[in-house]
Amino acid sequence: MHDLLDDYAHNNALRNVSSSLKVFLAIVSILICIFSTSPVAPLFIAFSMSFLIVAIAKIPFRIYAKLLLGPLSFVLMSTFVIIFVQGETPLFTFTIFNFNLSITTEGVELALLLFSRTLGGMSALFFLALTTPMIEIFSILKSFGLPELLIELSMLIYRYIFLLLDEATMIHNAQTIRMGYSGLRSSLKSFSMLSSILFLRAWEQGERLMIAMDSRCYNGRLEVMGDKVPPNRRITAAILSYLTVLVIIAIFTKDVSLI
Repeated sequence: MHDLLDDYAHNNALRNVSSSLKVFLAIVSILICIFSTSPVAPLFIAFSMSFLIVAIAKIPFRIYAKLLLGPLSFVLMSTFVIIFVQGETPLFTFTIFNFNLSITTEGVELALLLFSRTLGGMSALFFLALTTPMIEIFSILKSFGLPELLIELSMLIYRYIFLLLDEATMIHNAQTIRMGYSGLRSSLKSFSMLSSILFLRAWEQGERLMIAMDSRCYNGRLEVMGDKVPPNRRITAAILSYLTVLVIIAIFTKDVSLI
């Protein structure tokens, strides 16, 4: 999946749009989701961002749906608990194994708000991840004044997460071919061996990185590529208009309940 994310970030229909505009759009949309007191604005953001990702950026719906599956499964479990434990006004009551359970109006409202915020925020985040390469995002964060040490560490961590994932995948495949996960005992033994080998590989990769950087006269700073595409006036106006509409929706629907 990380290869696909990188591939789509570099090859999509919105690749030539200024990364600064896309970061600005995603951050403001996420903030509106967080501070919205009604599910209407976050749901509008979720549908509009999904439309941008699938119809405008030309990202396959299958890839986008697979990305959303993880956070949505987590939030659905959370909302399932909230509808039973939150609030005092019962919507309806039923009995299971001599236990009386009540679904409350306040719980359903809070669950819908939590679900809509998560869906809207993740849609905006995936819009940024699927249309903007990480190296350009790091450059923009650096221009925001974030500490250079934090940006450089983030770049190295981002890079080596994928290298270690590749190493873990190759080791796991080799163990699977040799029936290393045929039983509980062998699975525990194989997993412990994988963890120890992966730790050693990570240590070796770190040493190789330091040697390579020192041989290239590393002076304590990593240069980050900037955003090469200047903001387009028409796209900037469209984004500002969209965000204005979002703010208006959030303000006028702040007291709207879907229950």
